[in-house]
Amino acid sequence: MSTTQSKFQKTNDFNEITYGRRSVKLYDPEVKISREEMTEILAEASRAPSSVNMQPWRFLVVDTPEGKEKLAPLAKFNQNQVLTSAAVIGVFIDMKNGEYLEEIFGKAVEHGFMPKEIAEQQVKVVKPYYDNMPASDLRDVNLIDAGLASMQLMLAARAHGYDTNPIGGYEKAQIAETFGMDKDRYQPVMLISIGKSAKEGHPSYRLPVDTITTWA
Repeated sequence: MSTTQSKFQKTNDFNEITYGRRSVKLYDPEVKISREEMTEILAEASRAPSSVNMQPWRFLVVDTPEGKEKLAPLAKFNQNQVLTSAAVIGVFIDMKNGEYLEEIFGKAVEHGFMPKEIAEQQVKVVKPYYDNMPASDLRDVNLIDAGLASMQLMLAARAHGYDTNPIGGYEKAQIAETFGMDKDRYQPVMLISIGKSAKEGHPSYRLPVDTITTWA
């Protein structure tokens, strides 16, 4: 194993991670993921880029039988994934993520990633921008950023040897409150099941690059 790989990571072969990924609907229920390893996967997902590094994604990890019992009725058409996977990760956006602005830039200075004067300039510009941004615009920005983190999470999981499935079919209006979260602040993006496949996901046809690309 390369020294750049974590103690959990199974591969850093980009082609295997990208082309080997499948959306898996049925998992081996005996396979569990430790919270230590899950923390590492989430840390890797959090390396995704975001607008002015504001990192609006928030994760709800449902990995206990009690949590799955709560979640299953909210994902009626995706209960196989909920009940057989090692965990289901709810990806949310934090509509008050601006509260972390000074911490993010302050820590960047503390760790030597950014000169103090540059950080102070950035905060002066970014803070009023975020404070005055219409909620609909903030939601759009945050959804894009959380989508990047979601894809990175699935690829990180694949590098650790696990399978995933992004899920959009669930009761979005109920999920935050069901798990004791402020539904106005934390708004759902998707669920991602993660575990080891019991039934291999099937390949899918992708439109050719010529169809989806315009050159200019």
